[in-house]
Amino acid sequence: MARKNRYLVGLDVGTSKIATIVGEVTEEGSLDIVGVGTAESQGIRQGVVVNLEVAVQAVDRSIKEAEQTAGIEIDRVILGLSGAHIKGFNSRGVVSVAGKNREIFTEDVGRAIKAAQEIAVPSGREILHVIVQDFVIDEQDGITSPVGMTGSRLEVNVHIVTGSTSSKQNIEVCVGRAGVKVQNSVLEQLAASEAVLTTDEKELGVALVDIGGGTTDFTVFERGSIWHTGVIAIGGDHFTNDLAVSLRTPIPDAEKLKQRAGCALAALVDEEDLVEVPSVGGRAPRTMPKKILAEVLQPHAEEVFHYLWDEIRRSGYERSLNAGVVLTGGGSKLEGMAEIAEQIFDLPIRRGFPDGVGGLADHVQDPSFATAVGLAMYVNSHAAPAPSSMGLGIFGGWKDGFVRILREFF
Repeated sequence: MARKNRYLVGLDVGTSKIATIVGEVTEEGSLDIVGVGTAESQGIRQGVVVNLEVAVQAVDRSIKEAEQTAGIEIDRVILGLSGAHIKGFNSRGVVSVAGKNREIFTEDVGRAIKAAQEIAVPSGREILHVIVQDFVIDEQDGITSPVGMTGSRLEVNVHIVTGSTSSKQNIEVCVGRAGVKVQNSVLEQLAASEAVLTTDEKELGVALVDIGGGTTDFTVFERGSIWHTGVIAIGGDHFTNDLAVSLRTPIPDAEKLKQRAGCALAALVDEEDLVEVPSVGGRAPRTMPKKILAEVLQPHAEEVFHYLWDEIRRSGYERSLNAGVVLTGGGSKLEGMAEIAEQIFDLPIRRGFPDGVGGLADHVQDPSFATAVGLAMYVNSHAAPAPSSMGLGIFGGWKDGFVRILREFF
């Protein structure tokens, strides 16, 4: 493998932190983490660029740190896409199968997927991913690989993810001005699922909840595929801001307090535990019970999970979560979050950590690195995806011939 093509770089541009992960593809095809870079996020809010110049500087700092640890020059990255502008929905494409024997060829599969995409996309939006769920042949459903089978009618179920064209372009311009090219753009929930979910969880049915600084992104898997995606415009920064207001402390100090002594479930905090809280305006710090912090944080944790549960129930997938819920992202590290989620969902809950990589794996064993690591893992496991310029994403383990057919159609 050529040295230049051996490295995959995941770039997660979040509201709180920008993370750059450099993965090296081994001879066996696995991924070793060889570089890690982080920088405080600036100019980004809820996945959208709000100040281009400062955002470029923050991205540049993260990339340069990753270059230093990896000992390489980064010229291209896999970019994670998130934000309240992301929308997902299911669609179905139907085609007839011609020919004497009614045998299904890759061309027929390509036509069915193209038919599923023939939807009215609102002005200013574009298709980011078309994710194949399953196929139906003459009313026989649940088929994963129809090529070579026979039938007169072929249907495909897909999940289509769309996003704001301007928001996507602005984040890509931001990365471009930092001196690197966007090799591919991937939905952050899709990327994080590569790093933290098991195959069994995806087959049984699981909800992945990625709690970031500005938003909480989630997706529902069933039978190995994505069936629902969504974004809630509440994240860890909302917890921090309310803590700052309630305790009358500067926001940076509120964030440190949250990380050091915060808990999302007041019942887990000892009544006698105390914490020092900085004041504003040069006033002396105060000492107060840690339980006060929990009483501020708990309502926000409950709000996030109630919104999530309401959204999942509206989508009709609440009975599909046989493997429960997996929490990831920096916001999931807050003590008590898993316990609150278990109370509200009444399902098994676990925190998701990046898994399945070597090298500096211990440096990224943190939920806040799930997306960045997952971006590199995603491209590594889908080495021959349809070009991103087509607006297409994962089609599932299709062979090169099928990719060629897709290129002819799209």
